[in-house]
Amino acid sequence: MILNAIHWNVDPIIFNIGSFGLRWYSFGFLFAFLFGYFILSRIFKHEKVDIKLLDSLVVYIFVAVLVGARLGHCLFYEPDYFCTAAHWPEIFLPFNPQTGQFTGYQGLASHGAAIAILLVLWLYNHRYHINVLWVLDRIVIVVALGGAFIRLGNLFNSEIYGVETSLPWGFVFERNGETVPKHPTQLYESLSYFIIFIVSILTYLKKDGKLHNGRLFGWWLVALFGMRLLIEFVKEDQVAFEDGMLLNMGQLLSLPFIAGGLVMVWLSHRGKLKEGIYTQKSTQK
Repeated sequence: MILNAIHWNVDPIIFNIGSFGLRWYSFGFLFAFLFGYFILSRIFKHEKVDIKLLDSLVVYIFVAVLVGARLGHCLFYEPDYFCTAAHWPEIFLPFNPQTGQFTGYQGLASHGAAIAILLVLWLYNHRYHINVLWVLDRIVIVVALGGAFIRLGNLFNSEIYGVETSLPWGFVFERNGETVPKHPTQLYESLSYFIIFIVSILTYLKKDGKLHNGRLFGWWLVALFGMRLLIEFVKEDQVAFEDGMLLNMGQLLSLPFIAGGLVMVWLSHRGKLKEGIYTQKSTQK
């Protein structure tokens, strides 16, 4: 028997406690941070960097991901809605302030999270004098893994999937009323991010942590956002204004990251980037 399609109708909520429901998406998000912390703690200990610096870094990154991802969606994908006097409070309030109706956070954008992480790392460097490129070469390892878990969460939410397909692994997202198979782009991205994680951590282990600052980060940008660029070609438009565009918003936002990654690799090979862990001898305040 030939498999024609996979009928997908999984409940996005794992369990309920009263009015609170734990979603697979939230579980993946939290698991990504916990597992990422475990990996980074091993890296910091291996390179004899104070683990307290990692604890502060995790707080910076956690806030950046939440705030950046939310702002990224609101400003890049739905500015006409959120940039109004009536709706701007909904950016961070999980309910409509006028009606009191619970809406949840409908929309997070990974590009916004990436921009926010770069900004908070500048603040982190200013306070702790840790070379930003050294940090980036290591956190991208776990960010790729986190992205894989988050995309699996999107699958359980039956969201952000692709256009119609006749391939045997197409998913019929029945919870959304779909009747024809669609590309499971959440799985495409999750698998590609997991492969990037494996390659990144194997590269780190092969070099025993002795990386040229910025080089792994540069190639990571090219690989991850390059895959995002390609997968978007079979993904449904997320917002109405993308209809008819040669490249959708996700692809347009990926291009600067790919270009930046190539520049970073070139600068690293030319010896233009500062090596080492610290930017000053004193790392404590």
